[in-house]
Amino acid sequence: MESVRTRQIVALRSMINLNEPVVNSGVKEPVWKILILDKAGQDIISPLLPVKQLRDLGVTLHLLLGSRREPLTDVPAVYFVSPTDENVDLLSEDLKKAMYDSFFCNFISPISRPRLESLASAAVHGGALGQVQKVIDQYLNFISLEDDLFVLKRYNENGHFSYFSMNNPSTSDSAMNLMLDQVADGLFAVCATMGIVPIIRCAKGNAAEMVAKRLDQKLRENLRDSRNNLFTMDGVRVGFMQTTRPVLVIGDRGADLATMLHHTWTYQALMHDVLDLDQNRVQLNSSGGGTKKKEYDMGTGGTDKLWNQHKGSAFPAVAEAVQEDLDAYRSSEEEIKRLKQAMGLDGSSDAADEAMTSLLADTTAKLGSTVTSLPQLLEAKRLIDLHTNVATTLLDVIKDRKLDQLFELEQKLLQHSQLDQSILNILEGFENHEDLLRVLIIAFLCQETVTKNSYDEMINFLTQRNIEQSALKFVQKLKSINELGSKTAPSSHIEEHQGAGTKTINMFGKLLSHSSKFVMEGVKNLVPKEHNLPLTKMVDSLICGAQNNIGGNINQMIGGSGNMVDLDESFAFFDPKLMHQPTKESIVRSRQQPAQDVILFVVGGGNYVEYQNLVDYGKRKNLKRVTYGCSELVNPAQFCEQLTRLGRSLE
Repeated sequence: MESVRTRQIVALRSMINLNEPVVNSGVKEPVWKILILDKAGQDIISPLLPVKQLRDLGVTLHLLLGSRREPLTDVPAVYFVSPTDENVDLLSEDLKKAMYDSFFCNFISPISRPRLESLASAAVHGGALGQVQKVIDQYLNFISLEDDLFVLKRYNENGHFSYFSMNNPSTSDSAMNLMLDQVADGLFAVCATMGIVPIIRCAKGNAAEMVAKRLDQKLRENLRDSRNNLFTMDGVRVGFMQTTRPVLVIGDRGADLATMLHHTWTYQALMHDVLDLDQNRVQLNSSGGGTKKKEYDMGTGGTDKLWNQHKGSAFPAVAEAVQEDLDAYRSSEEEIKRLKQAMGLDGSSDAADEAMTSLLADTTAKLGSTVTSLPQLLEAKRLIDLHTNVATTLLDVIKDRKLDQLFELEQKLLQHSQLDQSILNILEGFENHEDLLRVLIIAFLCQETVTKNSYDEMINFLTQRNIEQSALKFVQKLKSINELGSKTAPSSHIEEHQGAGTKTINMFGKLLSHSSKFVMEGVKNLVPKEHNLPLTKMVDSLICGAQNNIGGNINQMIGGSGNMVDLDESFAFFDPKLMHQPTKESIVRSRQQPAQDVILFVVGGGNYVEYQNLVDYGKRKNLKRVTYGCSELVNPAQFCEQLTRLGRSLE
């Protein structure tokens, strides 16, 4: 099965190739053109198509729509922009001035009728009607970061897809409806790009259900319209032949707040947490010191084996893999030096010419292999340097903030294990304000009932350390509302996380050798146990039809009623292919064959910990394809800040 990323890259390459399929025969010279983007278009393309690939597709120049641009009247221009009023005005100006030889107007999401008429009017006034070659709705309003990971928008502090916006008391009804419509539009674009019409499942009574209803309606309307049906492509026909239908599970962030704050121990999630990994890029201080930063691309080209294999691995395993790659590279480096000497290319041999002649016969083959392997070796060296720098920086932060100890402590809290001493005593030895706040909120969420006394102690602890308490106050308010809303005794957050845990290995194996780049003394070698996080459990119960109590627990966490045991009562079911509302029989029939193609989408933000947990689950269950999506990727510091702002809004 093709991934969402692969399908989006194919669509973008075709668009840049003037909406013609790209043939990789190399016979045809590409048409040289310029690419004009807005910020949203730039965010979508940058993790998928590096500059070199754009060059190969004939893009000589890529510019922002809002920047100052010179007319190039003999060059075609490909636009890839959102259909906003501002962008339509700028595009209209270009048409009036006849800035380019021809115009290929690609809109990231569908353009409305009034805006399209405004554009047509500008083309007529500018006499550029004949130059407008195509106007196309691309349905690409989402960002693919990995083969099995997409987000609707890049994280922005004031973004309206955030948990903060969805829970902010000052968000108006019209703003909320617009936001939910845009989330549904993004999910519709994902379905259109992947060529699937999924069965949709979600918990009832929250933002996820509102999104599901809107998406179901959009899919129905499109399937009914025979002229504008996006689901009759070859890829979809293949999809129809599959025995089981894809299942899209829409989750709500409110179902699990603890995972968003959890200190992690896996490579990609650690980078997102402590190094601000954004759009698959990470910035580190350059080795020479000073304020200059060096930017690294993580896995954009798809050739980075270490990244592909270990992005979800525990940090010690990554450090070991980097060390192994480094040792393998050193042996190759020696081989090249030997070959150079054998060819007399080092200049140290007096009889270099004789050596060249006599060795030519038996070293030609060797030299040929060296020439072909040299670019690979240089690329291997670049990737080793990249991972060495990233891993060394991570290790410094782990040691400085004792992240291994925090991870282990939180795993015990989530698992409800007995602590040696009280949580506040344990935290006395930690300094970082953000770390302290995160652990306290997790501890608060994981206790079935928190007495007023222990809550006050937490608040006092934060006050003594000069840490703002608004985030904890918001979570306390949320929990008290949820407990009032549940008819039975409040379910603890911990039941959702049961099974989490770690085991400690005393030695780091090879990593304690003196030749190692990574001296791990003082850092625990923790191996997280396999377990399902709350939203992965929800997926499991829905696709395997397990009649367990998870529906009730999740509903309680988000303020629903507590006695919902039957999945079909606690989770809504939508099938856009059914003409009428689904009956109980059709729901049961859809579950008789477990799904093999699953998408989990989280409204209100997601993170790499949850993404990796779903991927691991898919591997254990041998699913053909699992995909994780969220409205935006949020790291723990950003989520803490959102909770703090929500706490302030209560005051």
